Amino acid sequence: MIDALRQQLIDHEGLKLSAYRDSLGYLTIGVGRLIDGRRGGGISRDEAMYLLDNDIAECIGELRARLPWFVRECEVRQRALVDLTFNMGPGWLSKFKNTVAAWARGDYEGAARGLERSLWFRQVGRRGPRIVHMVRTGQEPT
Repeated sequence: MIDALRQQLIDHEGLKLSAYRDSLGYLTIGVGRLIDGRRGGGISRDEAMYLLDNDIAECIGELRARLPWFVRECEVRQRALVDLTFNMGPGWLSKFKNTVAAWARGDYEGAARGLERSLWFRQVGRRGPRIVHMVRTGQEPT
């Protein structure tokens, strides 16, 4: 029954993989899922964690594919790389060539300085100093 019902609802509601406005102008996603807070819409914490886990897995996959040395980094620096990729998308790697090159050769100070000098660093508030500390020291920020 569930498969048939799923198909019926997709046929009636449509399937949209990005947010759209429904016939009343409210933000909706997927198969008629109201996400507009003005109407009490949204997602559950479990749904948010499911989406986050998928996004993290995608970031890790991108980093493993693009940076063979990613797997050799300590956990803290791996998390810094995933955070950067999550925040800026995998395209950041080609925009921060010198920073990534420094990181690849183990020049963590040079990689940290590259991040500190970037527009990204000036835009992200406390995230910037925390990530830079992780890159520079391989330690958890305090």
